[in-house]
Amino acid sequence: MAGGQSAKAPIMQAGGNLTTRQIWWDCVVTREFIMTATSTTPAKAPVTGELPRIISVDDHVVEPPHLWQTWLPEKFRAAGPRVERHGLAGLKFIGGTSYEYDLSDDAPACDIWIYEDQMYPNKRHVAAVGFSRDEMKLEPITYDEMRPGCYEPTARVDDMTMNWVDASLSFPTFPRFCGQTFAEAKDKELAMACVLAYNDWMVEEWCRDSGGALIPLCLIPLWDVRAAAAEVRRNAARGVRAVCFSEIPPHLGLPSIHTGSWDPLFAACEETNTVVCMHIGSSSKMPATSPDAPPAVQATLSFNNSMASLSDFLFSGVLVRYPKLKLAYSEGQIGWLPYALERADDVWREHRAWAGVADIVPEPPSTYYYRNVFTCFFRDRHGLESLHICGENNVTFETDYPHTDSTWPETKQVATDMVRGLSPEVVYKIMRGNAIRMLDLDLT
Repeated sequence: MAGGQSAKAPIMQAGGNLTTRQIWWDCVVTREFIMTATSTTPAKAPVTGELPRIISVDDHVVEPPHLWQTWLPEKFRAAGPRVERHGLAGLKFIGGTSYEYDLSDDAPACDIWIYEDQMYPNKRHVAAVGFSRDEMKLEPITYDEMRPGCYEPTARVDDMTMNWVDASLSFPTFPRFCGQTFAEAKDKELAMACVLAYNDWMVEEWCRDSGGALIPLCLIPLWDVRAAAAEVRRNAARGVRAVCFSEIPPHLGLPSIHTGSWDPLFAACEETNTVVCMHIGSSSKMPATSPDAPPAVQATLSFNNSMASLSDFLFSGVLVRYPKLKLAYSEGQIGWLPYALERADDVWREHRAWAGVADIVPEPPSTYYYRNVFTCFFRDRHGLESLHICGENNVTFETDYPHTDSTWPETKQVATDMVRGLSPEVVYKIMRGNAIRMLDLDLT
């Protein structure tokens, strides 16, 4: 039982009404026990000395140049996304998910996505595997310079095999982490066709011949919630169990989760056992201290978006209305969770009479975290030291291929070092068991 007895003692010692505090924390522990006992948790792995083969719940695909020119209906292809090669100079990160640059025939070549009146250059730090750390720069890149595993499924599976990875879930690149590129487009009929084409490519080309190694993760039309729910059901009918969503929709000019506007989507996801996957940056806005702060500041603070989003969901009532809905936070790491959960429960207990949640959140917010939410990490020693709070049934692992943070090709050693000292049963849950349950995979 994750977060059981060792979590109770410090909470009870925190002062105040001990009886009340004990009751509400026992509620959390009991909910977690119930989830563990009644879920379809895979059988425990054999106790061996070798790390279980990993299921990575957060990787990325650099879409191949032919995607929309092949998978769009013919009438949309001329206007659909396409790749052109141009010289690119002055590439500079300007915050959030935005860059500035100039086209120049004398500059290094770059393969650039062209869509409507926008240009989206491929960048080396996004397709970083195969380069040394000092070469993972913010520079233009062509497909010829990328490692083929970035965009070609057979090569990806080969790279996974050498990296001790059994299966992988990949987020999009050109569409951005939840399809913001299409949500911002002017021609929504074309944008809808692009979303459907991406999903067809994801299922029928990227994943089809991988023998289950590549797990489909689909997009939705964010601007039309009923069409989004229909797309979830369409993909679920062909075995898809994961969909991209924004961590903080209002940052994209969309309704918040507090409005009820997204309920048709959440209902469809609960009905089809589809996990709602939210990657850091899926709100197109990243935490930063000032416009002139180096990108390293933003990269360090990126977990803040996951923390904000989780707080939103815990106090929204969504997880009360949809008790079987599954949420997954990607690349946010886990070390922030213990205090965030403690604070949320304190606010619920101390402030609920005036804070607008007394009628919609009947149990301590951490109850819903342990029951409904999955998180992941790649390097987070502090989080693993707090695993009794983060939840051994809630934590999964990622390799972040092919981004700069990726542990490829040393993931097995990195993961082995990270989980040293944990029991084989817990290591199995973190490396693959929880991902199997999260994604409803036919694996053991």
